[in-house]
This record gives sequence, structure tokens and C-alpha cells, in this order.
Amino acid sequence: MSRAFTQLSRPNWNSILSRPLTLNALTTIRGALLDSHKPPELASLDKKQNAAILIPFCNVQDVPGILLQVRSRTMRSHSGEVSCPGGKVDELLDLSLVDTALRETFEELGISRERIEILGSGGPPEQSLRGDSVWPFVGFVHSSEAFDRSCLDDHDPLPSIDLDAIERTSSKDEVAAVFHLPLAELANPSRQIPHLFRGNRTYWAIDVSDLVSARESGTPLATEFQRDEVGSGRDGRVEVWGLTGWFVYLISQQILGFPRAQL
Repeated sequence: MSRAFTQLSRPNWNSILSRPLTLNALTTIRGALLDSHKPPELASLDKKQNAAILIPFCNVQDVPGILLQVRSRTMRSHSGEVSCPGGKVDELLDLSLVDTALRETFEELGISRERIEILGSGGPPEQSLRGDSVWPFVGFVHSSEAFDRSCLDDHDPLPSIDLDAIERTSSKDEVAAVFHLPLAELANPSRQIPHLFRGNRTYWAIDVSDLVSARESGTPLATEFQRDEVGSGRDGRVEVWGLTGWFVYLISQQILGFPRAQL
């Protein structure tokens, strides 16, 4: 657990799950990420073998959580799977790995980079089964580009995003549905399924079948077992698992102080 969150008592930990995120909470999250793996300069990497994702925290109807998406069934890879916005580095457009995560978030969800406050690195990269190094970043999605933090006290709830509006601006070619995973549900034992990442690291996969079905726009979802471990689910469930689930699990430990998963 990070030093920033070891200072919080268990009652405060519970309140973080149920109260909307504030400027003070963002400062705490940023502090919890200070010890995370620092990504290198993009110029020092093979741009063809690197990718970046955004783990977007947000408030929806004053409920704190993470914004996730279901990839379109028409996509050539990882179709129908739960994922964070992200993708491969564009050698011509991206000046940094953060640029990659922000550009992909705009292309997939229509959320401009001006609305996203980057809070830090989500940790060291993981190799995708295609051999790419995937770098996670943590950010907060503000309600608009015109958000003015000077108008809020540090403990005031940050304005909520409009999930329906994001659904309308998302790329129909890439995204079948957009949904919100509340932090309290992330911590709900009835949703947690112990699983092994890459066969040897235990983590919690999260059952989000009901959350996705409430938002799903009519595109059939993949629920069969997928060997590529990216997030389509198992046993008829729609889950946050595989690479996406692993990153969300690590962040939930690092930022929220969740206990380690056990089989």
C-alpha cells in the first residue's frame, strides 16, 4: 500500500468509496502514485512496440468510479471485450506515452484532452500477448473543458460527467457501450472472482454483467472464454479481467488500499 493511503483509517477508506471525488481526493491519489514506475521518454523506445491506456476516474451522479468501455464486435482484435481507452503509439502524432493515452481516449470516447487531468503513472508496463509494452496512466475526467477549480473548495464534490453524452460521442466503430464501475462495486466481494494473470499472479476479476447490460446499445457482447486475457469474461459473465483487470486491480491496491487477492 502506498504511503499516502496508509495514513487513512479504515472508516475514511470506506467513505472514499461512497462519496464523490473531490480536489482533495485527487491530490491524495496523485500522492499515492508518486512511487509508481516512471515511464521513459518516448524517443528512447521502439514506438512500434509500445502502447498506452488511460484508467479514467470520474464522478457519475455523484458516485465515484472508473469509466470503462466495451469494444465493438466489428473490431479485428479484442472485440466485445471490456477495456480502458488506449492503443498503440502513433509515430507521427504522439510526443509522449501520455499523448498516446489522451489521443486514444479522444478517438474512442470523444473526451478531449482538456477535460482529463493526468494524476500519474499506473505502474510498470505489461506485455500484451502481441508483444507490445502497455503503459497505464491514471486520470480524472472533468465534466467539461471549462472546469474552473478556483470555484470549488478542496472538499467540494467535483462535477459529474454525463455518461449518455459520452455514449453519443464515442466511436461507434470502436465502442459498443460505455459504463461506469463505481468504486464501491469494485470493492464488492460478490463481484470479485479470483483469477491468475498470465497463469501465475493472483488478482480479482470483476463481474460487471449487470452494469454493462444496463448500458449496452444492442451490440452482442462476447462472453465466451478468451485465451488472450483482455477482458471479455468467462462462464457467461462480462468481466473486467485479463490485462484490463490486472491494471485495475493494481490501481485499486495502490490507490484505495484494497487487500491482495487470494485463490
